[in-house]
Amino acid sequence: MTKISAKAPVVGGKQYHIACKAGDVAPVVLLPGDPGRVGKIASGWDTNREVAHHREYRTMTGKVKGVDISCTSTGIGSPSLIIAVDELARIGAETFIRVGSTGALDLL
Repeated sequence: MTKISAKAPVVGGKQYHIACKAGDVAPVVLLPGDPGRVGKIASGWDTNREVAHHREYRTMTGKVKGVDISCTSTGIGSPSLIIAVDELARIGAETFIRVGSTGALDLL
């Protein structure tokens, strides 16, 4: 059995949870929760390719008007979101934009 560091989990050069490596993602990453939305978002880009799909984390990278962009689903809740953002940052992502639906409480 291979031991994996909890501080920097990498398997075969790829981040453990998102299954991406350096060069797979653009500096700007859109973050929907639902993996099904990744393909819908990327279909509006000039080019796109699926980089990885592991558990709730689906990643596509492409170009919009010559600008590199990526989209990675984060699943539900803060724990899976922070895993995605942390691993994406380790491989070169710099700007994260949360997209999709959200919930709110009506306190009135």
